[in-house]
Amino acid sequence: MPQFTNTYFDNASTGWPKPPEVAGALSDFIRNTAGTYGRAAYPRVYKTSSMIEECRDELAKVMGVGEAGNIAFTQNATHGINTVLFGLDLHDCEVLISPLEHNAVMRPLERLKETCNVHWKVIPAEEDGTIIPEQIPGIISDRTRLVIVNHESNVNGVIQPIEKIREYIGNIPFLVDTTQSLGSVSFEGDRWDVDFIAFTGHKGLLGPTGTGGFYVRYPELLSPLILGGTGSRSESVEMPLFAPDKFEAGTHNAVGIAGLLAALKNRPKPEWDSYDINALVQGVQQISGVRVLTAEHSVNRGNVFSLVHENLTPSTIANRLYERFEIEIRSGLHCAPMAHRFLDTFPKGSARFAPSFYHTKGDLQNLGEALKIILNDRNYV
Repeated sequence: MPQFTNTYFDNASTGWPKPPEVAGALSDFIRNTAGTYGRAAYPRVYKTSSMIEECRDELAKVMGVGEAGNIAFTQNATHGINTVLFGLDLHDCEVLISPLEHNAVMRPLERLKETCNVHWKVIPAEEDGTIIPEQIPGIISDRTRLVIVNHESNVNGVIQPIEKIREYIGNIPFLVDTTQSLGSVSFEGDRWDVDFIAFTGHKGLLGPTGTGGFYVRYPELLSPLILGGTGSRSESVEMPLFAPDKFEAGTHNAVGIAGLLAALKNRPKPEWDSYDINALVQGVQQISGVRVLTAEHSVNRGNVFSLVHENLTPSTIANRLYERFEIEIRSGLHCAPMAHRFLDTFPKGSARFAPSFYHTKGDLQNLGEALKIILNDRNYV
């Protein structure tokens, strides 16, 4: 019988466990610091402000960008994406998107379609959703104002070729959603010439929920989504024109950012690598009646994959795994109906698996064995 050290495989929803230092940082901030950012001139505020700027610096390293001051904190990646989409003043134009976008992108675009005559085109892609960069010029028009790409799909883990996409879109502004990838997949924002990077703190970065934000290469091109106090330019009723203050109205989630900084500074060393993920995927593909949703080529494969079964619903698979082995996964549409339509798994969705760096090689191997047991056990039918 499979023996796990960690049965939590829902890290695409939120990362767990967190580094132990995260809880310590949260507690220490609440008990001993509890200051605001840039709102006064005494030690508690200096310490808080310095901590938040240090977190920006650490995030810039992970994103591969040189200007940390262009990283704005929001409550999550969705908030960041909305800031970009509504801050660009898009109207009467087209946006190019990948076929695997999350509702964090699709719902704002739907609103822009209704209110601002903004329409989207899906970039040509392989059957697994991997974009074909060479075909992008054929769908660009004089109305194309933005390109949006989900770096790693939260449904099948496909990692998009960001550098090649930039090569074929020319100077069109480029928004990359790194919600699923940042912290587990290398990202080079400056080298790839990415204009906007949306991120969350609670998944691959292993920070607390309620943390996230976005990077903007040219802050002057973007209007703020929310207006209010910043602690700077307080003599004016107008928002400051400089980043990050321009995009950070209101009091920061300083306690959450303290936890995120601790996570960034205490990254776990993985005990497994891409070879182990590929071995797991290949093993699951051999189970009768199973279709695995993953990148066709291993070079484009992230740490997320899903499966569907010819007879069992995704929720049945999830329930069996928990009842038999206490394995926790997410089933359904994963807030990405567009991706599931493209992958022909709508409306039931799929059963999704997302390991973390805290799993062992044995955990991955045992997950494969558990799937063989519950998918082949006719006593469950």
